[in-house]
Amino acid sequence: MEARHALVRRPSSRLAEGLVTHIERSDDVDVALARRQWDGYVSALHGAGWTTHEVPPADDCPDSVFVEDTMVVYDDLAVISRPGAPARRPETAAAEEAVRAQGYRVARIEQPGTLDGGDVLKHGGTVWVGQGGRTNAAGTAQLRSHLEPLGTEVVAVPLTKVLHLKSAVTALPDGTVVGYEPLVDDPGVWGDRFLGVPEEAGSHVVLLGDDTVLMSTSAPRTAELFEQRGHRVVAVDISEYEKLEGCVTCLSVRLRGRPDR
Repeated sequence: MEARHALVRRPSSRLAEGLVTHIERSDDVDVALARRQWDGYVSALHGAGWTTHEVPPADDCPDSVFVEDTMVVYDDLAVISRPGAPARRPETAAAEEAVRAQGYRVARIEQPGTLDGGDVLKHGGTVWVGQGGRTNAAGTAQLRSHLEPLGTEVVAVPLTKVLHLKSAVTALPDGTVVGYEPLVDDPGVWGDRFLGVPEEAGSHVVLLGDDTVLMSTSAPRTAELFEQRGHRVVAVDISEYEKLEGCVTCLSVRLRGRPDR
């Protein structure tokens, strides 16, 4: 069975100060509830057979719980990001140490490139990169130079309506790309592989196994749709993170097939 490991990071006490760009700021983020929801998220990973490794908390970084943005992992390589929001750049150093400890080679996005891990969707040898918000053309070009030697195709995707590409689309285990169409700039990028879903939160899945997806309880109709397609759904409440443009993908870095140490 493929090794399934994930990096996670506990929420900061300053979580409510996190950045928002495409939604109005909520004045009722409940940090205590967010911590309980984080525990539930991690428990869901464990319940599906995943081992988690904690990146040390960064209490001075309100968005640090969204650890996915610190890197892009492909094969045995971790490309450390250079976040598009300067306030988030201190988040990457400890994350880099954590992924090195798991045996990964490391490369970095360098100035003038910017790239957030949440802008990167990977499936079946193709890597789509949302460009236009936190990730710029130079960041995309650098990621391409790091990943193409591993046999990938890197495709830039226009992004104007949401914070990150994976705020708009993710992929089911069979490669179907799912998204809430009002928030997807160009569904035609994925042709007949694209499946529109009825709820915004239904756009966000984490692949837990060959037929199992993790998603938010905020998308019950989409969960039913996925179950009708033969997928097992594990749903978690992440309401406090959704108030900050967060979703299930943001809260971990999945390390499938971890290299031997």
